[in-house]
Amino acid sequence: MNEIVIYARNLHKTFGKGETAQVVLDGAEISIEKGSFVSLMGESGSGKSTLLYLIGGLDRDFTGEIYVGGKNIADLDDNKLSEIRCRSMGFVFQFYNLAANLTVEDNILLPIEMSGRKIAAYRTKYEEILDITGLRNKVKSYPAQLSGGQQQRVAIARAVLGEPDIILADEPTGNLDAASGAEIMQLFKRLNQEKGVTILQVTHSAECASYSNRIVTLKDRVIVG
Repeated sequence: MNEIVIYARNLHKTFGKGETAQVVLDGAEISIEKGSFVSLMGESGSGKSTLLYLIGGLDRDFTGEIYVGGKNIADLDDNKLSEIRCRSMGFVFQFYNLAANLTVEDNILLPIEMSGRKIAAYRTKYEEILDITGLRNKVKSYPAQLSGGQQQRVAIARAVLGEPDIILADEPTGNLDAASGAEIMQLFKRLNQEKGVTILQVTHSAECASYSNRIVTLKDRVIVG
C-alpha cells in the first residue's frame, strides 16, 4: 500500500444552528494514497465542495480528524496551516480567480512572490510548466484576452508551480465547453502521471471522473467507495 497523504475520519459538518441546522457530513471518512487521482462525486448539494474545503483547511468549522501529509490540520494554528497550504497544496476552482490587471506570467508567479520565495529559484520550473500547459505564447496576455480553457490552464500552472504534493480541484471544468474541459482533464492526468501529483477533484461529470484512477461518492453524508 502506498503512503496515505490525505486521511479524514469521523468528519461532521453542520451549517446553521437549532431548527435550521443542516447536517452536511455525518461521520465521513476518506483516505487517499500518494500519487493517486481521485474523483469525488455526488448529487448537487451533497457536500462535495465542503469536504474539499475542509481538507484544504479553507473551512475549519468541523469535528473529526483530517490528516494531510501526516499532520492533523485541526491541531495547527493559522500560520502553520497557511504554510502547508502554500507549500504542499495547489487549489484549482471552477472560477479561475485570476487577477485581471496582471499578465499570465504575473498571475502564475503571484503565489511565489506573495509567499516571500525567490522567483529566480523557480524559473526553470516555470519554463517547464509553460510547456506542459501550452501557455508559452500567452505569457504577456491578460486574462480578458484568453478563452475560458486558457484561463483555467493559467490557474493550474499557478497551482503547480510551487511543486505541491496535492492539487485540490473543485469542478475545474464547470465553466468550460466539452472540448476545453477534456483538455483540462488531460492536463490533470498528465500532471498526475508524469509529476506524481496527487489530485482530488470534485466533479458532477462522469466523463471528467473517467480520467481519474479512483472514484468515490458522497451519499447520505458519508463517503462510498
